[in-house]
Amino acid sequence: MNKRHLEYLAGPQWAEFLRSRLRPWLMEAGDLNGDVLEIGPGPGLTTDMLRANAASVTAVEVDPQLAAALAERLVGTNVHVIAGDASRVSLPEARFSTALCLSMLHHVPSVRQQDDLLAAAQRSLRSGGTLIGVDSLDTERIRAAHEDDTFLPIDPETLPARLEAASFTGVVIDYGGTYQSVGDQVRFVARRP
Repeated sequence: MNKRHLEYLAGPQWAEFLRSRLRPWLMEAGDLNGDVLEIGPGPGLTTDMLRANAASVTAVEVDPQLAAALAERLVGTNVHVIAGDASRVSLPEARFSTALCLSMLHHVPSVRQQDDLLAAAQRSLRSGGTLIGVDSLDTERIRAAHEDDTFLPIDPETLPARLEAASFTGVVIDYGGTYQSVGDQVRFVARRP
């Protein structure tokens, strides 16, 4: 992740977006009160938002430095941080009530790895558990913010089939403006049967 992008994800503008636009949608989209899995928390402003409601949060971060900083900052809280690739670390099966991928899938370098991550999230959910995600669309503004970054945006047209291939059901995709704050994002919800 480039320095400017990382600073944005740790800064007040992202925090305000999370508070005012993303959190209300997340609260509608699924149960954030239970045992929550967060994939790709980065510097952890999303983790801070989730831990306020959740009984517990397991945050899996692939960047070892970001994971270590987050673990140190949240020691003694309801958050457990795991350093590693969420598609490869040993996550307990059928444990979590909700799994979240918040603006991170586009940083996964291949479609295959993205699909592996979605399948791992599905396995980690309890029956009836919910996957909630939001990610960037491929717009000029978003692409410019990812200069010198891994940037593989999710195609909202193929996302339903990809989620169904990972054995999710009840897939709902929004990228056309149903929610006022969708903008240049795709938002999705899917369930483990």
